[in-house]
Amino acid sequence: MGLEETIIFIQIIFIDIIMAADNAIIIGLVAAGFAPQNRRKIIAWGVLLAFVFRVAFAFSATYLFQFAIIKLVGGALLLWIVNELRIDLFEIKKIKSPTKKSKEPSFAQGVRKVLIADITLSLDNVLAVAGAAREHYLLLVFGLFLSVILIGAAASYFAEYIKKHHWVGYVGLVVILVVALQLIIGGLIDLNILSVNEAFEKFI
Repeated sequence: MGLEETIIFIQIIFIDIIMAADNAIIIGLVAAGFAPQNRRKIIAWGVLLAFVFRVAFAFSATYLFQFAIIKLVGGALLLWIVNELRIDLFEIKKIKSPTKKSKEPSFAQGVRKVLIADITLSLDNVLAVAGAAREHYLLLVFGLFLSVILIGAAASYFAEYIKKHHWVGYVGLVVILVVALQLIIGGLIDLNILSVNEAFEKFI
């Protein structure tokens, strides 16, 4: 592996660690509202969908990069997910009675939220990795596989941890909110509706 490939390899690892964390946080937040058995299923679905969308977007990353509206829609969907997760985790109280088990969101609702999050963040992840990999397709494939592995490992840990420490859930929601705002602001800048100081452009 030459110097250029080594630099790209390191870049992809850092991109995946940062961006897979966002995806894992959302999957973990969704899964945290479920009983352990369903929690594992939600995480499995989340990891599978993340892989499918990353592969699909990898073939069209350059084309999709042209559309600012994708960033706006993705950011709006993440804002919706933040509110839904807030309700699931902090407003729906657990019901305890002799005849009823603890209340949890429906499995279909959980999969739907993970689906939307995976579509949005998979596109973001693929665009970043593809931009770093350029014509090095083997490194692009490596980056996609690494991101999915990181998502699966981190989501399982996060879902378990948030059940014991609710404050982590609030931190997770803030992280997702920041990602959503970055996407929306980036889309508005691409459409020349908004402009930001050059010092802040690296955060968008």
